[in-house]
Amino acid sequence: MIYTVSFWNPVILSLETALVALVIIILLGTLAGKSMARSTFPGKTFLETIFLLPTVLPPTVTGFLLIIIFGSQSFIGKFIEVIFQQSLMFTWTAAVITATVVGFPFMYQSVKTGLNQVDENIEHAARTDGANEWHVFFFISLPLCFRSIVSGIILSFTRALGEFGATFMFAGNLPGLTQTVPIAIFTSMEAGNMELAWAWVLSIVIISFLMLFFLRTYTD
Repeated sequence: MIYTVSFWNPVILSLETALVALVIIILLGTLAGKSMARSTFPGKTFLETIFLLPTVLPPTVTGFLLIIIFGSQSFIGKFIEVIFQQSLMFTWTAAVITATVVGFPFMYQSVKTGLNQVDENIEHAARTDGANEWHVFFFISLPLCFRSIVSGIILSFTRALGEFGATFMFAGNLPGLTQTVPIAIFTSMEAGNMELAWAWVLSIVIISFLMLFFLRTYTD
């Protein structure tokens, strides 16, 4: 039974959603971490609090805020409807946005922490030898905090993979389109199909365990 299409669809969809979100998270989290590391400017604490807010907000609140920002009644939502001739809500893109929002803080914090621990003398030496700021960042700073980056990638991916509440509210529960594994587990339990629910639980536990096991092995 667990090898049927009904089992694999949410698993594949969850992996696709989390991987696409991860690409966005790596780009945004790395750039944000670079901008905030060792910097001081008015409002920095306020901005950092916004970056990290998804880690403490209830998922339903995150979903509610995404609906307010991207829903049909918002300016952004209306603009998207005009451009793409459809609402962003209840689409696969909405699931990717949700996964990105909840996973971003982990990548950002990991990159920022890693960059703050890099020896500034090494970076200054590279600048003295003629390297510009981006060369220093890509060829000196990032390699020296590679472990932190790997930690951020794994934590962001597992968080995006396991997102439920905000995705359920913003992207909905559409089989084959937005029904990720956490949502599929909830749906199967409501339907009384415990065998299928257990299969999905085991799949996401195994994936998450392997990711975290690799993280602990690599960083210890």
